[in-house]
Amino acid sequence: MKKHTGQTAVLRVGFGYDIHRMTRGRKLVLGGVKIPFQSGLLGHSDGDVLLHAICDAMLGAAALGDIGHHFPNTNPKFRNISSLKLLRAVSKLLARNDLELVNVDSTVVLELPVIAPYVDRMKKSIGLAAGIPPVRVSVKATTNEGLGAIGRGEGCAAYAVALVRSTKTFV
Repeated sequence: MKKHTGQTAVLRVGFGYDIHRMTRGRKLVLGGVKIPFQSGLLGHSDGDVLLHAICDAMLGAAALGDIGHHFPNTNPKFRNISSLKLLRAVSKLLARNDLELVNVDSTVVLELPVIAPYVDRMKKSIGLAAGIPPVRVSVKATTNEGLGAIGRGEGCAAYAVALVRSTKTFV
């Protein structure tokens, strides 16, 4: 058996998912970016499914529960809060647990509006809030090809994977 002589960092992967209904009278916010559209996402906070999925992926990688545990929708202090604040709080929570975000890969599932023109701004916004360069943030988009509630334009979903690493080294 080969003897281990170097120091290594622990890598962990987490997965996140979120979905919200579309509703009139709300602003559409995805990835921390306001997108002009006739409807927005219904939620206790700003309804940003992309940031919620990323937060859950980060929390999952750290084995620290989920977004609902840390920011319950029963707490009025989180009513209409910017999800960028939640992402910053999750990043700080990881740091207190000797972990840091390496990268995020995410997909938004939405029929309309087309979000491609906003993806670079989303990546910058997410990177800034999470404390990583935007080049380590991937935001992709797809439709549901007209199938189901999302395909009918009734909602929006997001999936995310986060890689975190320990900030301590182990011998």
